[in-house]
Amino acid sequence: MLLMLAKWIGHDIRLFNVFNYITLRAVLAALTALLISFIVGPWMIRKLTALKVGQPVRDDGPQTHLVKAGTPTMGGALILASIIATTLLWADLTNRYVWISLATLVGFGAIGWVDDWRKVVEKNPKGLASRWKYFWQSLIAVAIAAWLAWSAHLPAQTELILPFFKHIIMPLGALGFVVLAYFVIVGSSNAVNLTDGADGLAILPTVMVAGALAIFAYVAGHAVFSKYLGLPHIPGAGELVVFCAGMVGAGLAFLWFNAYPAEVFMGDVGALALGAALGVVAVIVRQEIVLFIMGGVFVAEAISVMVQVGSFKLRGKRVFLMAPIHHHFEKKGWKETQVVVRFWIISMMLVLIGLASLKLR
Repeated sequence: MLLMLAKWIGHDIRLFNVFNYITLRAVLAALTALLISFIVGPWMIRKLTALKVGQPVRDDGPQTHLVKAGTPTMGGALILASIIATTLLWADLTNRYVWISLATLVGFGAIGWVDDWRKVVEKNPKGLASRWKYFWQSLIAVAIAAWLAWSAHLPAQTELILPFFKHIIMPLGALGFVVLAYFVIVGSSNAVNLTDGADGLAILPTVMVAGALAIFAYVAGHAVFSKYLGLPHIPGAGELVVFCAGMVGAGLAFLWFNAYPAEVFMGDVGALALGAALGVVAVIVRQEIVLFIMGGVFVAEAISVMVQVGSFKLRGKRVFLMAPIHHHFEKKGWKETQVVVRFWIISMMLVLIGLASLKLR
């Protein structure tokens, strides 16, 4: 929106042409998202508290979590509002990747909103039934994947690349691309949601991965840089830098309120949407495997739940004291803050490994 205004004014005042630079708009997007969240955040927390939109806490979990009962949830709506407003302000609204990313964010956010609403407002502990949650996630993911496959006009847009190996490229075709994109989007959405079980645990790794994906998006959208680094050139993908910067700014601002002891929780509305947003950006810039590496904490959390459930159903025994795995360490005596900070450190290391794939190939 502001980009179009700047281009119009730029015909007469050349200074405004500086807004054509994606890097400047990315910085402004991050700062705008921060500002919006800092201004709206306290009001939203007071409003959620007044509405008694409190987080229920499981009795069989770590005892230290019992004091969290009643803490406002659905705070992820603040993150989504900041990202959407920021993207509409600073991104190029003629770019289809911007709208695809926003559609994914809003679609999965709506699923999370319904789930949270039923849990905390209607007092239905089950929330949105799992089969319906998975159905709507699948429907949106397949629609987004099909949209990307249908609009692809270059082979690079549907090929799978293997990080750290320059010449290993696997053509997927439209069907293979849709299947892969589906699993990446739905998988990352649910993985982030499972990670969101301790103060600040999910949001900072999300911020770090979003920041790294912004770099990949910039390279993929730049013909010279992508050729130099041996990455697929995806025309138009550079605008996702603004979207990712909005995620970084909104996420950091939310961490201000979500840091231990949390004033507000993200809820499914935020976790499902942010995970899906990371997934769709990775799919667009063709970095699905790198997302798997950088989001290793999310992957570990999801796998721990699958292993726990599978083991209990097949053997009647649990592998972990409690799943997801961050609760296992809390049960072993780690303080919540220790678990969170150590998982942050692991995330930072994994993101750096992912970024190394830019050059090591």
